[in-house]
Amino acid sequence: MLEKTTHLQFSKTFCLAILALHMAFPIMAQEKPELKIGGALRFNYNISSWKDGQKKRGGDFGYDMFRINAEAAYKGIFLNAEYRLYSEGFGGGFLKQGWVGYNFNELNQIHIGLTQVPFGIQQYNSHNWFFNLSYYVGLEDDHDMGVKYLHTGEKFEYQLAFLKNAEELKFGNNTETSPNRYSYDVVGRNKEVNQFNGKFIYKFGKESASRLGVSLEYGGLYNLDTEEMGDHSAFAAHYEITKGKWNGKAQFITASHNPENAEGEPTDVVTMAAYGAPYEVAADFNMYSLAISRNVPVEWGPVTNLQFYNDFAFMQKKASGFTDSYMNVTGVLVSAGSVYTYIDYAAGYNHSWLGGNFVDDFAKGNPDAKWEARFNINIGYYF
Repeated sequence: MLEKTTHLQFSKTFCLAILALHMAFPIMAQEKPELKIGGALRFNYNISSWKDGQKKRGGDFGYDMFRINAEAAYKGIFLNAEYRLYSEGFGGGFLKQGWVGYNFNELNQIHIGLTQVPFGIQQYNSHNWFFNLSYYVGLEDDHDMGVKYLHTGEKFEYQLAFLKNAEELKFGNNTETSPNRYSYDVVGRNKEVNQFNGKFIYKFGKESASRLGVSLEYGGLYNLDTEEMGDHSAFAAHYEITKGKWNGKAQFITASHNPENAEGEPTDVVTMAAYGAPYEVAADFNMYSLAISRNVPVEWGPVTNLQFYNDFAFMQKKASGFTDSYMNVTGVLVSAGSVYTYIDYAAGYNHSWLGGNFVDDFAKGNPDAKWEARFNINIGYYF
């Protein structure tokens, strides 16, 4: 009971602090309303090393995703929303992000709604279409429901957020979190609640623009069976550098989940889901990632740029008897006007989306697993 009361008091204190910041800064007024509509249509070709039938027919080519983006602004208040429609097998339609913001001034703003969680290198800790391993455990391009304060200065940036919960699609008393979502969250008999995030960036260098930062995350894990509050936490140290046509990203993450499960239920794994498909993830792990890219301008008809990249990540699981997971993606992004094409060779070891056993590759894993690979071409028209 004391822990629950402390969570509630901390939440109220955080919200009052945000309101105080609102009163402290002058209003950024905007007299004329603005509205911008955009979106994308994407198709995907792939052939996978572990799918014998697919290899015999030379791979598959089909529909990936259609999305609509809306941005609006008036009198310092602005909106940002993105709705995606995938095939039924990948969760169907859902909101990726949707929030209302307010500009206190040129350096400070607030977001309320389904907003990106301030953690790690953003917007992505990767260059390729597959993201990096951090995405598949809910620590890259994650979006949750709450309030976020952002400060963007010349040398320092910071973001502070209180996330009440993941996207809530069913408002029952003991309803499980839906697996139909864009970003990975804890699902099943545990729910992410009352999460606090802080992210701090120091910027330096001109010819070699650098962003050195740390991120912190702490929140509750409410169990629907025991009605007890566990917790989860994560810490990241990250560095990104851009020099001319080169970009590099390096990140270290340590994460822990401590669910208060029913008797007999394991506590060394948690269930996560996105795109309608749940799987198990090791409760405690370290993660190391390194990504590098280089832009090569060209003049090949409509093609104006080639971005070559290699993104690598290693997931070190702390539980005894668990086998680690790896991921490496080598590829190129071809830019041609409004058409962007990712050509990727994605390889994984104990990776749920790259061969093996989907259900527990990111949890216990298989010491006898072998590296599997997928050749993928994603073609998108963005407007």
